[in-house]
Amino acid sequence: MKKLFLGTLLLVLVLVFPIPTMAGVDVNVSIGLPLPPPIVFAAPPELIVLPETNVYVVPEVDVDIFFYNGWWWRPWEGRWYRSRNYNSGWDHYRNVPSFYPWIPQGWRNEYREHRWKGHQWNHQRIPHQHVQRNWRDWENNRHWEKQLNWGVQGMQPQTRSKQSYREVQPHKSQSQFQKTAKPKLSKQQQENHKREK
Repeated sequence: MKKLFLGTLLLVLVLVFPIPTMAGVDVNVSIGLPLPPPIVFAAPPELIVLPETNVYVVPEVDVDIFFYNGWWWRPWEGRWYRSRNYNSGWDHYRNVPSFYPWIPQGWRNEYREHRWKGHQWNHQRIPHQHVQRNWRDWENNRHWEKQLNWGVQGMQPQTRSKQSYREVQPHKSQSQFQKTAKPKLSKQQQENHKREK
């Protein structure tokens, strides 16, 4: 009985703790790119819309989180990730989102100072649920431009097409996420925009 018990115990130990010579087997497991660390929100975030765009941002966190065209976007370690949810489900996106070259690098300073291109900016905080429910209608109807002029006093609304924010001045300097920006979209950017939809 003792021999049976000791034999069983030895077998269990070998199965649980393999012999070092057996552990030397080389196994290649393909693991995807690491995901960005989670950002914990006490409640769904409020957003603001950046003037002259249809891009929403979460201004109260230290990392960039954008909402555009039904997707949440965030850069991390030189790569872009997107999700249908602000707090989970991030997947690697292989390109720079089409909207990004037109986001001013200093938007956070403009937000803090309530200024946009030298004008008073009375940005409106928008609950997460309202953005999720209304972003498409707001974009199609040019809501922010027509109704509120993005909350920027003295900024003259311009007659533009639906995707007119692309005419906004791109970043002045290059960043790790963009190539040289041009006022018109390149074929690659147009293809990226189509894929984002």
